[in-house]
Amino acid sequence: MIDSAPVKSYLDGLQRRITSAISERGKTDFFVDPWLRPEGGGGTVMVMEESALMDRAGVNVSHVFGKALPPSATANRPELSGRAFEAMGLSLVMHPVNPFAPTVHMNIRLLRAYFVDSAGEDVWWFGGGMDLTPSYGFREDAVHFHQTCKTTLDAFDRGYYPRFKKWCDDYFYLKHRDEPRGIGGIFYDDFADGGFDNAFAMMRAVGDSFLLAYLPILDRRTHLPYTEANKAWQTLRRGRYVEFNLVHDRGTLFGLQSKGHIDGILMSLPTRVGWRYKPEVTPNSPEDQLRAFLGPHDWLGIE
Repeated sequence: MIDSAPVKSYLDGLQRRITSAISERGKTDFFVDPWLRPEGGGGTVMVMEESALMDRAGVNVSHVFGKALPPSATANRPELSGRAFEAMGLSLVMHPVNPFAPTVHMNIRLLRAYFVDSAGEDVWWFGGGMDLTPSYGFREDAVHFHQTCKTTLDAFDRGYYPRFKKWCDDYFYLKHRDEPRGIGGIFYDDFADGGFDNAFAMMRAVGDSFLLAYLPILDRRTHLPYTEANKAWQTLRRGRYVEFNLVHDRGTLFGLQSKGHIDGILMSLPTRVGWRYKPEVTPNSPEDQLRAFLGPHDWLGIE
């Protein structure tokens, strides 16, 4: 039987490291909101809202138990339907104030279904990843983000990055608009390669790489001058972000189906969004060029 306690300890420590780094840059503390789930477990939401740096940044650690896995968790593994479960993870989304600084998302998690295989052992798997959603395209940001992801995964298997990049490109896609949500990154699920220790090590590596992947981009973009027109465009692009999270995102659905902390589940949504009917953009402007920039692309020239 696996010991999940070290995973929870790691997630708590990573939450502290990430929020400390953002607090230092934003000169603002995170609001800390612990919560309990009546059916078992709970977590801690840490949120920064309407600061000089972030419209909203949320970093949530949860650890919950239940009598039956939610349907979203068994869609690809129907044999686990109805099984008692344990789930823990860290989920974060950051929406910067500056429209030239991209939104970022990361999730790392462990799910465990109790006593379901022929040997009477638990079935477990890790999942997660990170992706970047810019309102304005900067190639050096995309290359840095993807290179950090690739370097992290290459330490385990050089086949992981191209495989998990494609998984990310395919997953974070607004099917109803036929467009990518952002410039991707990496995404994986049902991961148990090499046994528990190896899979946990890879989860830690992905979590540890977040600040390396995102802070240089945030530092480059957060002090650039911008106009009200740039902010208006940002709200339109964040409308797309909301559409994905409420229509397609399995993580949001899992949280709702497992009766988690509603404000924590929806912390991924930006504070301000906009929708316009067929918004007009100036031809060949940075706004007009965003769709082509989003890709998906082979940012590192390896595909």
